[in-house]
Amino acid sequence: MRLEGKRALVTGGSRGIGRAIALGLAREGADVAVNYRRSRGDAESAVREIGRMGRRSVAVQGSTDSRADVERFVAEAHDGLGGLDILVNNAGILKRTPFLEIAEEEWDAILDVNLKGCFLVGQAVARRMVAAGTPGAIVNVSSAGQAVAGPNLAHYCVSKAGVAMLTKEMALELAPHNIRVNAVAPGLIETDINRADIAQDAFREGRLARIPLGLIGAPDDVAGAVVFLASNDEARLMTGASVFVDGGQTIW
Repeated sequence: MRLEGKRALVTGGSRGIGRAIALGLAREGADVAVNYRRSRGDAESAVREIGRMGRRSVAVQGSTDSRADVERFVAEAHDGLGGLDILVNNAGILKRTPFLEIAEEEWDAILDVNLKGCFLVGQAVARRMVAAGTPGAIVNVSSAGQAVAGPNLAHYCVSKAGVAMLTKEMALELAPHNIRVNAVAPGLIETDINRADIAQDAFREGRLARIPLGLIGAPDDVAGAVVFLASNDEARLMTGASVFVDGGQTIW
């Protein structure tokens, strides 16, 4: 129970990697607020599963690219759990579009959720941590795309590269307040978003050819890294780092 007594907020925590993270934190003893945008049923299901572990949990609705939404759901999470010690910025979106065909609206949507969302939620939670004098841990879920380009993913990879630098900036400025900030950068992780792509032989074999371990990850692989980084005991000297959970994809 590495996180017993801790209180966490996971954005985009109702499905996929976010759900695995929320459940992983709860298994280690944390109470968890599950943020969702549209998947209310999935969020409530995650809350019930966390409750069965004997932990407190609340579902908080809102979009991370809206400051009004962020201020509201962060307050709901804070009040519902009695404070926040851990934030996992997991909410994100992905769309594959050739560079020459990306519309301005699509570019803005990807950058707003993936990058601005990390900033807005990170700032809102960090302000509360500082005000309360809480030693905190923030984990931003980035992507191997922060370091390597991918076809038809210009806006996505740029947004994740921004998350990597935002993580360093947050770590630098929040260190005096005893708040650590790190990033987890997953590679190919099978979720609802990409399951149809992975089912296609050409896509799967092409991606596996660039992964030295030859493995497709599962959401729990990412959750394990997040749990480690969220622990102020085990990861107490880590801040500003990006931990790649990618089977070696980025070492070529």
